[in-house]
Amino acid sequence: MACLLLLLTTGCSQGETKSAQSVEAVNVNNTVAASNNISTLRIGYVGSSEPTGPLGWAKKKGILDRELQQAGFKNITFARFPNGPDLNEALVAGQLDVGSLGDTPAIVLRARGQETRLLRITQFNTTAWLVAKKNGARSLAELKGQKIATQKGSYMHRYLLGLLAEAKIAKDVKVVHLMTTEAKAALERGDVAAYATSSDLGPFLKSQGFPVIDSSANHKGLSGTSLVVATESFLAKQPDFPQKFNAILTEAAKDLKANSEEYYQYHAQTTKYPLDIIKISLPLKQISEEPLPAEGVKLLEGTKKFLVSQGLAKSDFKLTDWVVNEQPR
Repeated sequence: MACLLLLLTTGCSQGETKSAQSVEAVNVNNTVAASNNISTLRIGYVGSSEPTGPLGWAKKKGILDRELQQAGFKNITFARFPNGPDLNEALVAGQLDVGSLGDTPAIVLRARGQETRLLRITQFNTTAWLVAKKNGARSLAELKGQKIATQKGSYMHRYLLGLLAEAKIAKDVKVVHLMTTEAKAALERGDVAAYATSSDLGPFLKSQGFPVIDSSANHKGLSGTSLVVATESFLAKQPDFPQKFNAILTEAAKDLKANSEEYYQYHAQTTKYPLDIIKISLPLKQISEEPLPAEGVKLLEGTKKFLVSQGLAKSDFKLTDWVVNEQPR
């Protein structure tokens, strides 16, 4: 449990090292941090070469630059991280102002007492999948005594823990950390019996002949949410930022839905998954046009309660205290 807590909160990866991209991003932001001023906005995100969802679409379509430059931001930098715990480290170190990440690492960081505020839920009901190796287990019961991997500190990790608890086999399996980029090879080698994976990699692995044992869509409250948070120190300098930023992401969300084919092409090109897989993995109804959709808030509250109950989040807190109060323009 101590190792698990350390991994969730600090990004410890049991021998894994940060990707070259994440290290480069942190180094770049160290330089920016040294001369940070009110006209610089530093955004971190978890994912592919470019951000996806409303944030990525706002960047691609020029909505972000246009609106933020009008708001006085002359420099907007993006840093990519392989997972949420790594992004958390950058937030704690003062290398980022805004972070786009999954619910589990964001909640764990806030529960540690770190001064972040929740700006927005960008996506909710994000599906996680449990995929088995070929010629292996075909049910949860058959996984007893075996090794299951996932990217610890992620919404997939929270799904897996919740699933094992529901099935009452949490003590009968070994959960290990493995980045999603290494999942397919590990399953092919038989290093792990199953892998709890993301909304897009799950359907992709299924298309490659790996059997699906389960998905979070079959369990109420186990799907994920994607969040945008900001540091309180940044918001103290920019009290009207939340309203401006949320307006940008709302515009982007509406635009990507109105131009769904173009958006799906962009998402597929960015993530390197086939277009049909992206359309399966991302129903556009999951993307929120409002900052705090009721269904997303309910999911987030359930995730927080679970993490606290399992001792994975250091302390409890009220979501209403975490949500930023938007200032009028």
